[in-house]
Amino acid sequence: MHVLMVTSKVKEEYAADARAAVDTLISALEREQPEGVRYGVTRLSDGVTIVAFLEMEPGQAHPLGAFPEYVELVEKIEPWRAEPASADLMTVLGSYHLF
Repeated sequence: MHVLMVTSKVKEEYAADARAAVDTLISALEREQPEGVRYGVTRLSDGVTIVAFLEMEPGQAHPLGAFPEYVELVEKIEPWRAEPASADLMTVLGSYHLF
């Protein structure tokens, strides 16, 4: 299995807006409960760096693209960024109830 990790640093004045957009997406996922989607978002101790994790099977298409709340989050966060986002695809070697 793979985990897509996206790190975004937002401008301080948009930190609360970013949090609200994440909350909206998580609420939509909880409401719809899409099968096979495992997604989580964290904030680092600096208060402005957001790290999102999406578990995916090799070759799987990005499963969140069908959610309007995800598309809205991606569109909104772009001008809020303090620097370009970084994305990396991690291969899980081992996990105990995390991935």
